[in-house]
Amino acid sequence: MNAFLFYMSTIQREITPINDDDLFILLNHPEADFDYATHFHTDFELNLVLHDKGKRVVGDSIEEFPPCDLVLIGPNIPHRWQGEIVKGNQVITIQFHDQLLSYQILQKKMFNSIKEMLQKSNRGIQFVEDEDSNIVKQILQMSKINGFKVCLEFLSLLYELSTSPNQRLLASRSFDSDSVIRDSKSRRIAKICDYINKNHMNQIKLSDLAETVSMSDSALSHFFKKRTNRNLVDYINDVRIGNATKMLFETTHSINEIAFLCGFNNISNFNRIFKKNRGKTPTEYRESIQKILTKF
Repeated sequence: MNAFLFYMSTIQREITPINDDDLFILLNHPEADFDYATHFHTDFELNLVLHDKGKRVVGDSIEEFPPCDLVLIGPNIPHRWQGEIVKGNQVITIQFHDQLLSYQILQKKMFNSIKEMLQKSNRGIQFVEDEDSNIVKQILQMSKINGFKVCLEFLSLLYELSTSPNQRLLASRSFDSDSVIRDSKSRRIAKICDYINKNHMNQIKLSDLAETVSMSDSALSHFFKKRTNRNLVDYINDVRIGNATKMLFETTHSINEIAFLCGFNNISNFNRIFKKNRGKTPTEYRESIQKILTKF
């Protein structure tokens, strides 16, 4: 298996912590351990990695990243940083709504460069900066301020990025994130995924899934694996873990309650699958996200 197929074979769906009333969220990871698998989400993400090195995956781009790496990733682009876990490293991640492109303010000509940048980010954009650059300093400063000033800093940051001459597109022109993630060109695959998304909190029988697309049980399993490079059980678990993750940082429900609300009928099975997908137990994940997450 080549490197691209290896990274794409374990894509996970992430549900970000952004609510409808948030402008953006900022996650500040000192001493990051890079334990997250290749994943995608429906929101924009600006990722700054400092004082580390390793491999970066953005779509079909797989390359070594430098000690200061700044990348903007559009919605639904599979991505991953696999660092060497150098002591003193830091990762700052800013995530914001995919709806930003449709905000009325972005239709004004003053925001043209930002709009164009966000549209180009469907291939991932690397900004070649060093840690002493104004843009990197601005991102570091945003992790220390709050109130309405953060809103102005956020828009200012987007403008500075959009007018930077140091931009470089990462994924190839031919890369199709939709087909890699869920093969959206297949009506049957879309129908299967829709059924799972709507019923993940209940027991999902293979026979019920097969019936929705008029296939036999064995034909469905083979078809899904062939078209998505995932087996059905893994996909169902990804959807359930994604929703469990969101509940861990949005609610005060106990771990047991979250497990059952997301379709797991066995708490030990939930803990095992969650740790395999997220690199931490549900309790560890909840504690870590509370330390690094700030909403604006």
